[in-house]
Amino acid sequence: MPALWIRNARIVDPAAKRDGVGDLFALDGRIVARLSPADRRRARKMDAKGLVACPGLVDIHVHFREPGQTHKETIATGSRAAAAGGFTTVVCMPNTTPTADNAGTIQYILDAVRRDSIVKVLPTGCITIGMKGDTLAPIGSLKRAGVVAITDDGDCVQSNELMRRAIEYAKMFGLPVMDHCQDQSMTEGAVMNEGDVSIRLGLRGWPNAAEDVIVSRNVILSAYTGAHIHMQHVSSALSVEIVRRAKADGVRVTAEATPHHIAFTDEALATYDTNFKMNPPLRTEADRRAVIAGLRDGTLDCVSTDHAPHTDYEKDKEFDYAPNGIIGLETALPVVLEVLVRKNRFRLPHAIDLMTRRPAGVLGLPAGTLAAGAAADICLFDPDEEWTYDAKAGQSKSSNSPWHGRTLRGRVRTTVVDGRVVFPLAAS
Repeated sequence: MPALWIRNARIVDPAAKRDGVGDLFALDGRIVARLSPADRRRARKMDAKGLVACPGLVDIHVHFREPGQTHKETIATGSRAAAAGGFTTVVCMPNTTPTADNAGTIQYILDAVRRDSIVKVLPTGCITIGMKGDTLAPIGSLKRAGVVAITDDGDCVQSNELMRRAIEYAKMFGLPVMDHCQDQSMTEGAVMNEGDVSIRLGLRGWPNAAEDVIVSRNVILSAYTGAHIHMQHVSSALSVEIVRRAKADGVRVTAEATPHHIAFTDEALATYDTNFKMNPPLRTEADRRAVIAGLRDGTLDCVSTDHAPHTDYEKDKEFDYAPNGIIGLETALPVVLEVLVRKNRFRLPHAIDLMTRRPAGVLGLPAGTLAAGAAADICLFDPDEEWTYDAKAGQSKSSNSPWHGRTLRGRVRTTVVDGRVVFPLAAS
């Protein structure tokens, strides 16, 4: 592999507190401080004037659907979508078919990653067997098989006692527990946020309290056991405040927000477009602003996409019957730039930190920095380029995106993994 020399970029590396125009070097798949004269002559040179070079983006919450749901996505197509969005490390959820609740399924996923992926894909394992919430999965075996966390994402463990035992075992093995916070007794038949809009549309409402109750439960259990619990896709203003108070008290909890929950509210469902149907649902403007405030002050640790592919024929149903979820890997960066940087005046390094160093830190992943010696995982993007997103022409196998047909600002130009250009694949 030739050396890589990226010239004239605005290099933004929050982990190293670096923000300035300069050159970036990679050799043998690692970031280096400089290249020898011989390596400079042989290096692949990229003029990045006008572009931002940052660590490869990190997403700790994606669904790649393999095994068993490959009509929606595969590790190959999901990894290409990740690369197109500037992501170099992603963590995939275990709600596959069969579920990733045993070492054999984890090995299948890892084999597929080695064979088909162009980015780094790390697996999680289930908290409970079959994600049914009844019996703990073999957490030690999952750890030895290579998972980086355990979660029943897509479902939530309803038994407080079972969740307590799960996090105690996970703590023994040094595994974070990621939780989809939903009291299912409060959401049966619900399809959108409970409030004025759900009444107007005649749709069954989903109260914030269904999330808030489980976030509170997790804070209590984390305080009781000392285990690390990560709250996935926080969407409620009260949940943000609960996490804020817990962190102030030193409780070992972390939390994430999604691009769609900072960009949209339940008003977006006025046309019954199922591409705005997700779990948790889009909330009110007050909730949206609270989530942004949580990202600003560090209450919420990172931005994750919850990339959830579904086929057109699955989404093209009456609103009540369509599945929850949207794709988001290819649009996450421009959405974050628009919502956080341009509209809410976050500094660019702060926004990048929420998509690089900080998600990596939640799970202790070796990613999210351009420091010398780190893996040469790099995202090069034009922060000002305007483009129209065509979900059907994207890299994902599915196209269920609320941003389809919209003009976005900010576009990934090049993604590098271990010093090798993986997007665009045909780059010269």
